[in-house]
Amino acid sequence: MSRDNARRGLLVRGLIALGVLVASAFLLLTTDPRLGLDLRGGTQIVLEAKGDADAANRSMEVLRRRVDALGVAEPVIARSGENRIVVELPGVQDPEEAVKVLGRTAQLTVQRNGQTVMTGEGISDANAVRNQQGAGFVVNIQFQGDAPGKWQKITGEAACEPSGTPGRQIAFALDGKVVSSPEVSLDTPCGAGQPGGATTITGRFSQEEAKELALVIRSGALPVPVEVIEQRTVGATLGAEAIEASAKAAMIGIALTSLFLIFAYRLAGFLAVIALVGYAGVAYAGLLAVGATLTLPGLAGFVLAIGMAVDANVLIFERAREEYARKPNLRRAAEGGFRGALSAIADSNVTTLLAAGLLFWLATGPVRGFGVTLTIGVLASMFSALVLSRVLVLWVLGTRFVAKRPRLSGLHTLGWVRQRLTAVLYRRPSRWLLAAAAVVLVAITGLFVRGLNLGVEFTGGRMLDYAAGGPIDAGRVRSALSGAGFPDVVVSSSGNEVSLRTGPIDDAASTRIGQVVNSAVDGGARQSSNELIGPSLSSELRRNAVIGLAIAVAAQLGYLAIRFDWRLGLATVAALLSDVLVLIGVFAWMGKTADGVFLAALLTVIGYSVNDSVVVFDRLRELRGSRFSAPYPDVVSDAVVQTVPRTVNTGIGVLFVLSALLVLGDGSLANFATALLIGLVAGTASTVVTAAPVAIWLEARWPRQAVSKKRAVGVRA
Repeated sequence: MSRDNARRGLLVRGLIALGVLVASAFLLLTTDPRLGLDLRGGTQIVLEAKGDADAANRSMEVLRRRVDALGVAEPVIARSGENRIVVELPGVQDPEEAVKVLGRTAQLTVQRNGQTVMTGEGISDANAVRNQQGAGFVVNIQFQGDAPGKWQKITGEAACEPSGTPGRQIAFALDGKVVSSPEVSLDTPCGAGQPGGATTITGRFSQEEAKELALVIRSGALPVPVEVIEQRTVGATLGAEAIEASAKAAMIGIALTSLFLIFAYRLAGFLAVIALVGYAGVAYAGLLAVGATLTLPGLAGFVLAIGMAVDANVLIFERAREEYARKPNLRRAAEGGFRGALSAIADSNVTTLLAAGLLFWLATGPVRGFGVTLTIGVLASMFSALVLSRVLVLWVLGTRFVAKRPRLSGLHTLGWVRQRLTAVLYRRPSRWLLAAAAVVLVAITGLFVRGLNLGVEFTGGRMLDYAAGGPIDAGRVRSALSGAGFPDVVVSSSGNEVSLRTGPIDDAASTRIGQVVNSAVDGGARQSSNELIGPSLSSELRRNAVIGLAIAVAAQLGYLAIRFDWRLGLATVAALLSDVLVLIGVFAWMGKTADGVFLAALLTVIGYSVNDSVVVFDRLRELRGSRFSAPYPDVVSDAVVQTVPRTVNTGIGVLFVLSALLVLGDGSLANFATALLIGLVAGTASTVVTAAPVAIWLEARWPRQAVSKKRAVGVRA
């Protein structure tokens, strides 16, 4: 590439970076974030289903679909008692409208001559659109199953009646009330009817009325009527102390990470820090742009994305150091670093985006929220590393001042680790596999010896409500419960009332909790209700999450098989599974609670594990191409050793953030940091101890003979 083309490319990237940063700044200044129940609170609605427990369970799933259609992310929906349903909606702007939509039974029927001829069970979709034939809005309906045939028969019979007579009208009734009764159009053939499996409800609806009608029809009918028992505004479940601690921890962790990057890479590290600041702004602006709800589980995706943003810069700088060692020219070394690291950055980010996209598409609840934040975070990290960081590094390192002082750049040396570390690791790979198997076995033994302590989201438990004569300080109640041995109780307050959600407890523990609450409230508090609640993460949500995760792993395996080799894809999945088992097992041994936050941490660990293995295998692919005749275990060993600086430096960067969160946080925040720290260590170690030895074993069992023969023919030619 000529110097003019290089300058032109740098200018284009600079303009793109400037445009993205200006747009992000505009969003940050003009848009308020949507915070979840754990960070800000929201509206709590208690509904009572007029039926048995089975009807209440079926009503929950319909309500969940309606909440999703309302655009409310990260809701809490749980059974309470025999037939009550608790719905908590974060950041709802119009609680009255939410109550009206959630409580409607929405039994849609199609009537002719006053008789019901169809029900809403045959409807697959409904959407509000502007009326192209007149004023207002209409609702387009799509049929499914045998409903299209029924509709064609009904319209065919009506078309035989004279225009203007009741027999030619087909009425749509919602909860027994006719909302529209249009005549069948004159161009409909008598007896043949309207084919195509679709129709339109007209009625001069306003846009809001049409949207509400389409929403209720689309989400399905409640099996039984429900009554709104209570509606109130609740405070954040984490409390101001936890939110302040997490913010402080993030600032300290990012500051320490920045200092480390500057220490390790000097001027290049300082430029990377500026790029990371840009990453934070772009990622946050992206969340604001899509209207995502920010919760602690969702923010877990950012921890992984921060790690990937740091990782990308570290990969680039280590490659640049190698280029400078071959030919000492700072600007060309930096350009070579970006080119050389592009493959590893692209592969690691694509595998993560595959998983995040599938989790968003297939899962719901906090798992879907994780997918949203992770997707935005990864895209922002790629922008930070490949556009913003590139512009800054090439511009600054291309100046004469820096070119004459290469030591200032931090890219003038391979670094202490690469200069001193030489090792042949895999002369006996079976020993590594035995060690890995032993660690996994010890970890999963904890599941049988102590069992995994599942949180209230998975198991259900009790909801305890207390009332006092004056305002209740939720933070004071939360601290008192934690000090009394109940750190996992979810506390939310509303004026003079406080609600507690806890896992399954006996009467003695319930009494003890009441005593703690009474002592923590000025003037005491009396218990107003004590009811059993079901899990907020229903069996359907858990099943969808597992299915989504399985498909995501399969997609990653397929991608790695295409980009690398199926052996390396299987080795990556083997390391991923070992990390999951180790994390779950260690949590069981420690007696920690596995709740919704733990689920987000587990997904983060999976992403980190795949990312770590991809970076090592990208180097392995490169070395294998130039050293095909060398012993495969030695090539794998060199790939692992050469990527050690990247592994160490990236790990330290993430370690600072997590350690600060562990020290400053408590309760679910501390559990979250603990899970990610365990996963960080496991994910880093599994690449060396599991992924690489498994790749060697698979290569020995199924060697790539066809590739070897092609290479041999090419040499003879």
